[in-house]
Amino acid sequence: MPNSPAPHTTIPGPCTVVCLHFLGGSAREWEPVAALLDGVARIVALDLPGFGDAAAVSGYSVAAMADHVAAGIAAADPGGRWYLAGHSMGAKVALALARRAEDGAPDLAGLAGLVLLGGSPPSPEPMSDDKRREMMEWISADAETRRRKAGEFVDQNTGSPLGEPLRTRAVEDVLRASPAAWTAWLRDGSREDWSRRIGILRMPAVVVGGTEDADLGTAAQKALTLPHLAHGRLVALDGAGHLLPLERPEAVASLIAGLASEEPLLKSEAPTVPEPYRALIESDRVNTRLRAALLARAEPDGSADRPVYLDPVELAQLRAVVDRVLPQDGTGRIDIAAQIEARLAAGTGDGWRFAKLPADGAAYRAALRTLDAAARSVHATGFLCLDGGEQDAFLQAAAAGEPLSHEVPVDGLDAEEMTLWFEDLRSDAVRIYLAHPASLARIGFSGIGAGGDDAETLPGFVRVGIGDPEPWESSALQKSSTLGETGR
Repeated sequence: MPNSPAPHTTIPGPCTVVCLHFLGGSAREWEPVAALLDGVARIVALDLPGFGDAAAVSGYSVAAMADHVAAGIAAADPGGRWYLAGHSMGAKVALALARRAEDGAPDLAGLAGLVLLGGSPPSPEPMSDDKRREMMEWISADAETRRRKAGEFVDQNTGSPLGEPLRTRAVEDVLRASPAAWTAWLRDGSREDWSRRIGILRMPAVVVGGTEDADLGTAAQKALTLPHLAHGRLVALDGAGHLLPLERPEAVASLIAGLASEEPLLKSEAPTVPEPYRALIESDRVNTRLRAALLARAEPDGSADRPVYLDPVELAQLRAVVDRVLPQDGTGRIDIAAQIEARLAAGTGDGWRFAKLPADGAAYRAALRTLDAAARSVHATGFLCLDGGEQDAFLQAAAAGEPLSHEVPVDGLDAEEMTLWFEDLRSDAVRIYLAHPASLARIGFSGIGAGGDDAETLPGFVRVGIGDPEPWESSALQKSSTLGETGR
């Protein structure tokens, strides 16, 4: 276990927020935010290994940084509910710690939410090789070159020039960073792929991107970070660059205070089965095996937290497609995409496939790659970042057998294959939707009550007239019929 880092900034308040800085920054970047939260929150800002007052501390991998921060959190003793704010590099470390917390790590008990600012995503950070190479070269150059490049680095990462003394302090922080730590992050840490390890987190989270941030702005956050957060919301700061706590401390402080004031989330999000229909399910008119299956389908779907076959970004893409195919209004939505993913992971299916398509799992992943590649080719952004109409245009092209873009990606599907896959997808979505008892109740399907375990003594339907339901059919079934019939 590394030595416990000393908190750089501590402000008393009703809740604690642990804050992690960006590449080349230090705990000092949080001082403008801390001043605004005085009396509202206790800010504990920590230096990551190789930066700020921890420049001499080693351990530059994401896991090593998370260990270092966990020790600092234990030393700060946040107590009760507390929150974690991560900026850029610090956001990736914050996500790793959040996964540990949700997995039950006792030293992280009480973590109640995340604020991620221009965050390095769980997947490898989007940055060109040329930019990485150039940044690694100047950090070890002569003093004059380093100071000039450090100033350029700060200026290039802000939407508008920072005032003094913030700019000078930001440049000083870059210059006192360990070149080894700087290089290790660019070469290794930012490229670590934590997508599957982090999975999908359940705690509430605010994801923030600056519209002028070239690499880690709003689009990158929506496409790469938000899919890992079941209860995340995206906030775009117009005109801001990458150094958000320095550029927009008022907005950041407001978002932190807002998250801390929210009530804890309810765990269950399963669709509600109307009581009359649940009573029918639990009656002796439904056989034991069918009753067990229907009640199991009514439970919240836990498979969404840890996708096995698809990664969280692919699952988010699949959810986006399903939402265009079969929209669901209100709360208590059936997570159709998660159920498809669970089926792909288990290798089960309906027993057939189109001969032109690969196996179901490979077909789904190839189709999602094709949709995303087409979105980037036509709109210069990923499928998740498109609005509903733009997503519909690609899906309508797939249904019509038209090419989605000029080029098919490696391991993608051609136009004919996309049409066949889209037919499969629609079939899977409707089948899963209609298998849920809440859907059966909604359409007024009473066929589940045709006979219990003893078919000889419990007849099915006797009355066959329109508007003449059986006495055992629930009032909910009668009211749900759009034609005045019982929905048999």
